[in-house]
Amino acid sequence: MECLYLKKNNLMTQTRLVVIIYIIGILIGAFFFDLWGAETSAIKSLAAMFWTALLLIAIVFADKKKE
Repeated sequence: MECLYLKKNNLMTQTRLVVIIYIIGILIGAFFFDLWGAETSAIKSLAAMFWTALLLIAIVFADKKKE
């Protein structure tokens, strides 16, 4: 019984996967595309907002699929 609990608990849910991909994308944007630099353009800020909107949409779909 304990083994089944550990196996079930260790599986990565879709929501966790979406959040991990989001964090990796934010880090790539911060370090390679200089999103939070002093010379940020409107395109960079719109790209960050678009990435966040994709996160929210993906979380909604992942939660709907879970139910």
